[in-house]
Amino acid sequence: MSYPQAATGPVLYDFRSDTVTRPGAAMRAAMAAAEVGDDVWGDDPTVLRLQAVAAEMLGYEAGLFVPSGTQSNLIGLLAHCQRGDEYLVGQDAHTYKYEGGGAAVLGSIQPQPIENAADGTIPLEKLKKALKPDDAHFARTRLLALENTTGGKVLPTDYVRAATDWAHGAGLATHLDGARLFNAAVARQVAPAEIARGFDSVSICLSKGLGAPVGSVLLGSHVLIAQGKRWRKMLGGGMRQAGILAAAGLYALDRHIDRLADDHANASRLADGLSRLPGLTVESQTNMVFVQVAAEHAADFAAYLATQGLLVSSVGSAQRWVTHLDVDTVAVDAALAIAARFFDGR
Repeated sequence: MSYPQAATGPVLYDFRSDTVTRPGAAMRAAMAAAEVGDDVWGDDPTVLRLQAVAAEMLGYEAGLFVPSGTQSNLIGLLAHCQRGDEYLVGQDAHTYKYEGGGAAVLGSIQPQPIENAADGTIPLEKLKKALKPDDAHFARTRLLALENTTGGKVLPTDYVRAATDWAHGAGLATHLDGARLFNAAVARQVAPAEIARGFDSVSICLSKGLGAPVGSVLLGSHVLIAQGKRWRKMLGGGMRQAGILAAAGLYALDRHIDRLADDHANASRLADGLSRLPGLTVESQTNMVFVQVAAEHAADFAAYLATQGLLVSSVGSAQRWVTHLDVDTVAVDAALAIAARFFDGR
């Protein structure tokens, strides 16, 4: 995660995140035509359909539509853990690092962060070592939370199976932050349910690569989702005629999953082009390209991109470029040409 620089001219190409997409005419039409009710009362038919479709697609009993991925993850943690419990989580995980400490502040749930390996996994030996004994001196370990993809990396299938099997054997529940679960499924060429397998709950985001303007869905058992609905109300996440938003999510689930392969191909094309430029070290997987810029160029390069209407996320010498449905191959090639001009004659 990084922070975007400001544009100093018209924005031509926005690679900051796959959250910057805007609904197209067909998605807007679906939203305008949505049948709606009052979702707090549970009678918005489009929300009910979205929840049912997502649950069936991922292999769960029920779903809960919420405004954001942060709230979806928080509700999942709150449903699994009580005050004084802890969850095991990666040091770089979104639920730990980028969600405002919500589990601790709002749930009195203690995170036990563990350093991620280079491939995004949390090594099993470290997980086992972090598990607390049943002793009043310690918070009660109740949950393992993983993220897939993490930093654009798809967790190895064998690792996920081993980690979730170990967690369940140790009496822990399992939660998956699947904000980019569909990227993982497309990259692995498997059904989305295969990525969710082994998790008691999963949060999917509709407003990242899938291109909906708002919303996430928490999936789990009927019991967990009933608890989650109560937490959603408490957190202020109950929405009224939310079918207008749910319709965008249904459109995205129906039409925007397979096309994630285009984002992955564009990220690969972008990474290959950037890696040919002097002073740039590039790493890429799925739809994310991470760039380390040589220290002597970092500030000037970021500023130059902004003047050219090309937005990326940048902190110091580290940049993240993300491909999505609003940047095509033409945009990638144009962005590479802009980047190359900076290094001309240097």
